[in-house]
Amino acid sequence: MVIAQQAAPGQVLTNVVIRETVYAGLAGKFTGAKVLALIPDHTRTIPLPTLFPLIVDALRDTRQLDFMVALGTHLPMTDDAIHHLLGITAGQRATLYKHIGLLNHDWQNPDALVEIGTITQDQVKALAGDVWHPSLGGDVPIRINRRIRDYDRILIIGPTFPHEVIGFSGGAKYLFPGISGAEMINVTHWLGALMTILNIIGIKDTPVRRMVHAAAALVPTPITLLSLVVVSHGEQKDALAGLFIGDHESAWSAAADLSSERHITWLDQPLDRVLSYPHTMYDELWTAAKAMYKLDPAVRDGGEIIVYAPHLATVSHVHGQSIFEAGYHVRDYYLQQWERFKHIPLGVLAHGTHLRGSGTFVNGLEHGRIQVTLATAISRADTERLSLGYADLASIDPRDFEGAGQLYVPKSGEMLYRVRPT
Repeated sequence: MVIAQQAAPGQVLTNVVIRETVYAGLAGKFTGAKVLALIPDHTRTIPLPTLFPLIVDALRDTRQLDFMVALGTHLPMTDDAIHHLLGITAGQRATLYKHIGLLNHDWQNPDALVEIGTITQDQVKALAGDVWHPSLGGDVPIRINRRIRDYDRILIIGPTFPHEVIGFSGGAKYLFPGISGAEMINVTHWLGALMTILNIIGIKDTPVRRMVHAAAALVPTPITLLSLVVVSHGEQKDALAGLFIGDHESAWSAAADLSSERHITWLDQPLDRVLSYPHTMYDELWTAAKAMYKLDPAVRDGGEIIVYAPHLATVSHVHGQSIFEAGYHVRDYYLQQWERFKHIPLGVLAHGTHLRGSGTFVNGLEHGRIQVTLATAISRADTERLSLGYADLASIDPRDFEGAGQLYVPKSGEMLYRVRPT
């Protein structure tokens, strides 16, 4: 059974309703248990300062309660950053919350992972269908943070948004890639890239989602999900449109249905040019590329998306070297030169083709469906080395994008823009 609260269209949940729902879904459900709660890092919009004290109080009868940041392959968060994420002070952590463990997923440490099973190549082929390619490799070992064995229950706490790799984020994605090993991260991201963003973003049932759920079925620890639909724009930003608590598949499914209503902006006509200003919580192109992903379906063939981010000076803190080696290219640019690129992590190649977008590579000539231009603090030389268009920040004025066929999108990266079917 899913404990659910959903606001009326255009409305949000009150603090009273949020509190009542959290207690109805969690209080008394894990008495005497050791619970590991998984949460996102700072690159996701979620009102944890509101939720954290409620969840801790609702689970006060647990034997142990720890929170782990499901980093995927993001940088570990410092103690101060985690405190800020949760809305607590160092003093509160040392007193009021001294019994609560605050952890990072240690994804860079092989000894921190444990193998719990395998998804065979035949299973991957069946999931991928017509887009299967030998670059997806063979059997996929399912490795996950070994600390799950130290707990009786896993509680996932996270938002659901349209997502470029899996269709809609949230749910078991906080296990894979959230606290998983590199194998699942690479294969799922590359499978999504083979399908292309236009065929996966904002779609609920996808091969990638089914693969993540197959991996989650191998997790020996029972999983509960607290899934959120967060209002990510306007005056109600960071408020909740919906809250769903239950088994991870059912609660996520309900959240994805609501996300499809609250997180997609429908346009009557495709756009010629978009100026997309990513939210400053994205502090590297690795995450700020969402400013392109979420606008790609709204732009006509031959149009342009300009990622306008004066705060952005870093391509990737973790993957920068590999990204510069691979560049940003359409999918077939990599596939038709696989010997040249096969040593690069699939997750990096997926990022490369997601940002460059759909297109063709024929007779050695690459042609993107749209032009992707960076107007950032990344230098012209580096931008061109990455095979992306360059625009001088000083030349950009958002007011120039107010005419017909143009759009300026501030704080982009979570709302999906699509053209209404005719």
